[in-house]
Amino acid sequence: MTTRREFIKQTGIISSAMLIAPAILFKTKYKLGLQLYTVNQEMAKDVAATLKTVASFGYQEVETYGFNKLYSGLEPKVYKQILDDNNLTTSSGHYDLNKFVIGKTDDDLKKYVDECIIGAHILKQDYIVWPWLDPQSRTIDKFKLVAAKLNMIGEQIKKAGLQLAYHNHDFEFIDHNGEIGYDIILNETDASLVKMEMDLYWTSHSSTLSPNDWFKKQPGRFVILHIKDMDKTNRDLHTVVGEGTIDFKSILKDAKLAGVKHVFVEQGNNYVPNAFDCIARSAAYTKKNLL
Repeated sequence: MTTRREFIKQTGIISSAMLIAPAILFKTKYKLGLQLYTVNQEMAKDVAATLKTVASFGYQEVETYGFNKLYSGLEPKVYKQILDDNNLTTSSGHYDLNKFVIGKTDDDLKKYVDECIIGAHILKQDYIVWPWLDPQSRTIDKFKLVAAKLNMIGEQIKKAGLQLAYHNHDFEFIDHNGEIGYDIILNETDASLVKMEMDLYWTSHSSTLSPNDWFKKQPGRFVILHIKDMDKTNRDLHTVVGEGTIDFKSILKDAKLAGVKHVFVEQGNNYVPNAFDCIARSAAYTKKNLL
């Protein structure tokens, strides 16, 4: 039986340990992830070889992109087997939901979402992400329409045991006579049905608020982050993580406040000398300095 004196002594030891090493006790562990659009040309040539190379750089999970009953031209079960063969998981995927804003009915959208749910379940994903808005869908009225559609399919996706998220670019931050699309997406959707995947490059590039400011506005809602860096000489170009201008360390100090569950490295252009070399350097920096 522990005496009061022993209990106080043990408590003091634990408290001292917390003061000495709080980072060890409280640091959140994330898998090193890659958004596969980064290697889209390589994926188009050879999915298996590309995923093998991705895994060799230390990536542990990937985010898929594009879906029309197939992933990169492969049946979901075949794709899943290739991931398994390389000890890769996929927690999230970008699906072509943007194609259902104009010229399609809500029933069309719901049928497509049902297909996405089947694929996501086979791949063991947790998140279905709305990744993009076509140029004709970027007016304030269209943002309001998109918000309504996000609520609708967010409920459908939640009933299937999955979660919907919305991924931003720059156009959500364009000022429309005092209104911006990002506010509409955040404020006119149900936070339990629609989470956010924040692209740190685009938010840093185009928003008047910092990523941390957005986290404070809606804490717990930003479940996925894209770790994408900004070129030092041309801010409209991406670059290898750690070689650009974005201070990821200051952003990630608020990861718990934001509600972050997954992080994905991404680079969509400016591959010097090539995409594989870039993601290898990004992996090394991210593992050492951010995760």
